[in-house]
Amino acid sequence: MTDSQGNEMDWFYQRYQKDKMSHSFARSRLLIIFSTMLITLTLFPVLRMLGTEIYVFVSGDYMSGHHSVLLINCPTEQTAKDISRHIMEKRMAACVNILPRTSTMYYWKGEIQDTSEILLLVRTRTSVIQKLTDYVKTIHPYDIPEILSFPVEGGSLSYLKWMDEAVPEV
Repeated sequence: MTDSQGNEMDWFYQRYQKDKMSHSFARSRLLIIFSTMLITLTLFPVLRMLGTEIYVFVSGDYMSGHHSVLLINCPTEQTAKDISRHIMEKRMAACVNILPRTSTMYYWKGEIQDTSEILLLVRTRTSVIQKLTDYVKTIHPYDIPEILSFPVEGGSLSYLKWMDEAVPEV
């Protein structure tokens, strides 16, 4: 009787060890999958930039949306110059045009406002827009400054490459 119990115990012990090993193997696989996904998500911006650079290099073509133009209205010419200089010094823009006074009408606090403003035309990388927008909000005198962006769909490749050199990737 002891022999049969011993055999049953050996069988149970072997079965338990196999289940324990397969369970730890499954757990390690899940850990590897989770780690790979986390690393991929963390490196996504770098991989995207690298993919864009490789595409442009191999094809010699332009990747639309890689650059943007921003419109920013300012109350005075001096404010426009100050904001332009600040964003240029921080290398958030390749170029800023300060366009002459324009007549502007808009709703503000339930009333129609009629005033004149200076328009900034800012050329930059699309990846810098959020950083640039946040920065302009901190130095702009308006409570809610107008900051609109439009993606560049194409253009002179030499000019666009110059923009890449002037504005570092974020």
